[in-house]
Amino acid sequence: MKITHITLYEVLVPAHPGAIASDSVNKPLHKLPVGAKAGWSIQFDQVTKLLIKLELQNGLVGWGECYRGHNWETVEAICTILLGKNIEQLVLQKLPFVFSREYDGFECAVWDVYARLKEVRVVDLLGGALKEKVKVGAWSSHRSQDDIADLAIKYQQMGYDCLKFKSDLEDDVVGWCSTIADVAPDMKVILDPNERWDYAFEAKSRIDGLQKIGNVLCLEDPIPRWQLSEYAKLRAYSSVPIVLHVSLPYVLHGQRVKDSIRAIQEQAVDGFNFNCGLANFQRLDHIASAAEKPCWHGSEIDLGILEAMYVHSAAAAASCIWPSDIFGRLIREHDLLQTPLKIEPPFVHLPQGHGLGVVPDMEAIKHYKVSQKEYKQ
Repeated sequence: MKITHITLYEVLVPAHPGAIASDSVNKPLHKLPVGAKAGWSIQFDQVTKLLIKLELQNGLVGWGECYRGHNWETVEAICTILLGKNIEQLVLQKLPFVFSREYDGFECAVWDVYARLKEVRVVDLLGGALKEKVKVGAWSSHRSQDDIADLAIKYQQMGYDCLKFKSDLEDDVVGWCSTIADVAPDMKVILDPNERWDYAFEAKSRIDGLQKIGNVLCLEDPIPRWQLSEYAKLRAYSSVPIVLHVSLPYVLHGQRVKDSIRAIQEQAVDGFNFNCGLANFQRLDHIASAAEKPCWHGSEIDLGILEAMYVHSAAAAASCIWPSDIFGRLIREHDLLQTPLKIEPPFVHLPQGHGLGVVPDMEAIKHYKVSQKEYKQ
């Protein structure tokens, strides 16, 4: 059953007004360089994404989605390798092209069409669902103090019980958490400085106040992630759990599966945020589960196809019990699905049906499309 046709849709889906950060804040979140522009210089919703439609010779179709900022040369090389391949002869856990930032998008499409061919769900290819719904949280970038109360109340009324923030040294995170404790006392908070608290003493000065408030679920990547000995000291310093983000799409930053093993060996973390494709997420889950560490599924504030893939991965993962970053429709104008993922906060339900269990909205794709390319055998 050969792969005969690949269609690529490059799309740009902006965020809802005010959904990312306070109006007074201008702090772009795309961490990687784009062309000659440095990381942290472009907002994530200004960077295009790529949808992959992969078709077999019998007309069966699978869909994938790349992380933002794809490299066309790499994408086209992967298409050349896949065209003409028999889908049933591919090794799903190791596809026949080198790992790159584009790998997971094509893996998603291959697994989707393979599962549809076999009339099973993607989660079944991972060994089956351990749960039919996955814990999820709400999200925000940097906020002014004046916005915190309304934001927490809004998400609490929607049913969320955890709110994640991006932060840096300029943010009053103690003030944020204090306000949330007052207006939404059952709401937990995840703080994600993306390594930008710089030094352990800066982290400790904030942890002192946060520990007294008591509503921080965990602190993710507070300082540069190579300083695992300092992570271990922060973990011993207080009762605030310390988390390492292992995001394999950040190949430019050298992130690898083995980072999780080293963090466990150094006794540096209480849990993980894992972000990657299907096979690698299962590898990371097995490591975390063996070490009895919890995790959640991370994201890049993606569209519906990738988020559906995340739900399948998380549903098959024993360690994935913390709120996952599956909130794209909260932030972006559209997820490009005909029917959005069924989110009943604080859970998202595992999609039903073969493959990923979702159907792309071609009208929406047409609306947000900036380019299209086709490759045939």
